[in-house]
Amino acid sequence: MGKTTGFLEFERQVEQYETVENRVSNYKEFTIPMDEKALKNQGARCMDCGIPFCHSGCPLGNLIPDFNDNVYKGKWKEAAKILHSTNNFPEFTGRLCPAPCEEACVLGINEDPVTIENIEKNIVETAFKEGWITAQPPLVRTGKSVAVVGSGPSGLAAAQQLNRAGHLVTVFERDAKVGGLLRYGIPDFKLEKKIIDRRLSVLKEEGIVFKTKAHIGKNISVETLKENFDAIVLCGGSTSRREIPIKGAHLKGVHQAMEFLKQNNERVDGMTDFENVLTAKDKHVIVIGGGDTGSDCIGTSNRHGAKSVTNFEILSKPTTGRPANQPWPYWPMRLKTSSSHKEGVERFFSISTKEFLGDKDGNLTGIITAEVEWIFKDGERPQLKELPNTEKQWDCDLALLALGFTGPERTLIDQLGLETDFRTNVNASTKNYMTNNPGIFVAGDMRRGQSLIVWAISEGRQAAYHVDSYLMGKSNLPLKDDNDLPRV
Repeated sequence: MGKTTGFLEFERQVEQYETVENRVSNYKEFTIPMDEKALKNQGARCMDCGIPFCHSGCPLGNLIPDFNDNVYKGKWKEAAKILHSTNNFPEFTGRLCPAPCEEACVLGINEDPVTIENIEKNIVETAFKEGWITAQPPLVRTGKSVAVVGSGPSGLAAAQQLNRAGHLVTVFERDAKVGGLLRYGIPDFKLEKKIIDRRLSVLKEEGIVFKTKAHIGKNISVETLKENFDAIVLCGGSTSRREIPIKGAHLKGVHQAMEFLKQNNERVDGMTDFENVLTAKDKHVIVIGGGDTGSDCIGTSNRHGAKSVTNFEILSKPTTGRPANQPWPYWPMRLKTSSSHKEGVERFFSISTKEFLGDKDGNLTGIITAEVEWIFKDGERPQLKELPNTEKQWDCDLALLALGFTGPERTLIDQLGLETDFRTNVNASTKNYMTNNPGIFVAGDMRRGQSLIVWAISEGRQAAYHVDSYLMGKSNLPLKDDNDLPRV
């Protein structure tokens, strides 16, 4: 795979960024594309490693050495076919995936791993540019109809797979436009929305029907769905946001991160005006939560023109290297410094928010925190201990809660009488992805909890196989052996 001695000849190279000054002045993607020779050299680094652990590192089971080899040889069309055989939307994963495949790369044991994610992105962009990605509607329709609820990555993947099987697929989205968190949760500087629309035009041409402003359980009843479709696939995501139950949480200026990001994305898309959205302009912004959503809030706040941006994380500061208890090829929990972090933020770890402070008019003015440490004992859950005499007061006009999600919303669960697991996710095993209500399936974060985009697409594909089997008695759709799936 690749060039036999390529990993010895070429160093890892990734796309560079435009300067901070240039990129924070707008919401466009800011990576600088690599030339074809450089990309071929990166493909050449893929080793003839015998056992490609990158396969198990990728929830989709992407055939990584195969498309790397074709990139090295300049066979871009063949690479695109291989990539799309396991991944419906590599233009999304090539921009948004944290690349567990790279952490599992054999070369990564003692060198920098192969730049798999960037190669993936360039394969699909080349394919779109050359016109190789075209609508491929099924030759025969089965006469069976399927409703997909939710148009995020799992819903779109399930819809395309089921449409390929010949079923009549309708996707229901409660928001004004299709895309779920891809459209409303991911800032344009990471994923310009024209990238979503480009793929949607292909899906529509293949025969998939999209209905927006269609909130199942609200303005469309679940009974209507059950009467009009032979199967239902729930892909509503994990959208119940975690609160912070402390004094002052009701103050004006304390907002959920997704509220902030969604309003900004709608503003950039021209769906709303600048006067009626949350803004960080000229404010002291504190983002509580150190994950990807928190990072997105940081990048957005800097583009608004915040006076200052600070980031709190209650967990201890991770190491920059691979932790000893997370050896290769497992996913390591190490310090991540995103492009948004590099645009300007002060980061603090092992810090707990104790109270929001406000003025007489109910406006947020500050935050009180304390430093903490985690106590680990064998066989017990980690305990959080507040360190004495570490309280501190911070100026704050806008607090953004990027604390993750606790599970799916209850509307559909209750109306359909669905069983849930101990984490409040809809209960359905990977044996068939079917809920306790026959004919109703579930996939993505709604089933497995908040997770990665590659897991969402994988779940959508897997669920589609089982829906097709349920409707037809068997399925010719691809199915990845669940025993091979990594637990990231």
